[in-house]
Amino acid sequence: MILLLELAIVLPAAALVVLGALHLRSIQRDRSVEAAIQRDFSQVLTISAKHMNQKARGLVDDVRTHFPQSKDVCTAALDKVLAEYPYAAHVFAYTDKGLVVRSQPKRMEDAGFRDESADFAKTIPMLIMNYDGMLEEMTKNEEKGSYYYSTTNWAIRGDQRMLYQPVTVFVVTDQKTGAKFLAGMGFDVEYIRNTFLPHMLDEIVSQNRSESDHVVAMLRLKNHDEPLAASAGWDGGQPEVEREVGGLFPPMMMAIKLQGTTAQAIADRFMRTSFLTLTGLSLLLAGGIYLTHRNVSKELALARLKSDFVSNVSHELRTPLSLIRLYAETLELGRISGPEKQQEYYQTIRKESERLTGLINNILDFSRIEAGRKEYDFRETDMKELVRNTLESYRYQIEQSGFTFEEQIDEKVPPLRVDRESIARSLLNLVNNALKYSQDRKYIGVSLYRQQSSVKLEVIDHGIGIPQEEQSKIFDKFYRVGDPLVHNTKGSGLGLSLVRHIVKAHGGDVAVDSEPGRGSRFIITLPLNMEGQPA
Repeated sequence: MILLLELAIVLPAAALVVLGALHLRSIQRDRSVEAAIQRDFSQVLTISAKHMNQKARGLVDDVRTHFPQSKDVCTAALDKVLAEYPYAAHVFAYTDKGLVVRSQPKRMEDAGFRDESADFAKTIPMLIMNYDGMLEEMTKNEEKGSYYYSTTNWAIRGDQRMLYQPVTVFVVTDQKTGAKFLAGMGFDVEYIRNTFLPHMLDEIVSQNRSESDHVVAMLRLKNHDEPLAASAGWDGGQPEVEREVGGLFPPMMMAIKLQGTTAQAIADRFMRTSFLTLTGLSLLLAGGIYLTHRNVSKELALARLKSDFVSNVSHELRTPLSLIRLYAETLELGRISGPEKQQEYYQTIRKESERLTGLINNILDFSRIEAGRKEYDFRETDMKELVRNTLESYRYQIEQSGFTFEEQIDEKVPPLRVDRESIARSLLNLVNNALKYSQDRKYIGVSLYRQQSSVKLEVIDHGIGIPQEEQSKIFDKFYRVGDPLVHNTKGSGLGLSLVRHIVKAHGGDVAVDSEPGRGSRFIITLPLNMEGQPA
């Protein structure tokens, strides 16, 4: 049964643990956690870059939609566009009238902005140097849905040279004549750096914030390590994933990472937690299997002990009953030669009846103890008289069995409050064990004496003895020592268990001092002060 239990539980449990460990190893080996995080980050950056370009195109669309027609292009018309859209620092138009470049009029008082404006005005002619070819190409692209040509201007702003400035060129079509011309705008560098880019990064962070790990992002220019803009909490270091923004921001790179940690650290933490969890579950599973195995083993052992108990008790009952029946039938048939022989038969019937009564009383006491219904009648008792009377009733059987019997009773032993019948049964159980488990050295000694605040009752024999490792188990119900003589001698396995229960109920203790081959000494200790016992 235990083997079936192990096959049914242990093997599947072990298989699950091993498969779980192998799966975690494969995740660790393939770096699946890091790959999953980086894949998610890459998707985030792709979406964010697309959203960033869409928003920037929306800003350019507004400027393009409200751009003046070719015949209306003039300084005042372009200034009106600039006034309506302050994020455009500069605008330009190249019509048949020539090139017109305008910058925000209200900011021309700033010397740094004037430098930027002058530099922008010099840059635009070089940008549209191949005007006809550029117009033709952009017209074709417009038919395909691509309206803009994007480039970068490195704006000169006083001492702050080389500031990043996105520039966008687009085609404007005259609604009346259908004539086309090139126009464009340069974004305000402060707006891009201080408003537009931080807002884009805040959106990335807010949309990817979790309870455990905080996402941070930054934007930089190619070939530049320093961030052009960064979200709150960016602590430098190597980003997990980077990608080009493209579109209206061709030289820009977008990067993302986790604040204060890395994907590898998260993977290591995940693996560590997973392995610890798997280990904990394995230990719990092993503990459960061990407890189940132990309980099943105990139940099987108890079932065997109960089976042995039934067999032994049956034999114990059969032996006295057979003798009683045999001697009674002999007396009934009148086959006894004389009164002395007849008296001997009567004594044998009486002794076997007493033996049978003792066995049945043991079983009944055990049944009451197991059911919690055992009651004791504590009365003031002369222990000397109780021990003498008990031994006297058993003396015939001791002598008939060929034992040397020695009795030592200290006359100074005071009376105790005990249950007479229970204490007598305990003594008889110990004496009966000495009779059963002694071979050649047939000796029984019984001592009663006072020692300090207790009274001790000892039963000594020179029998087979009890191994040290089994001495703590002999007081358990149904337990029998693994000596061949013990197994060849029938018994219920209840005697010592009853002795312990009776002595404990009297507030005392029972112990054994034994050595294999040299006999045993059982010591019952009863306290003189029996307070708390029922009257």
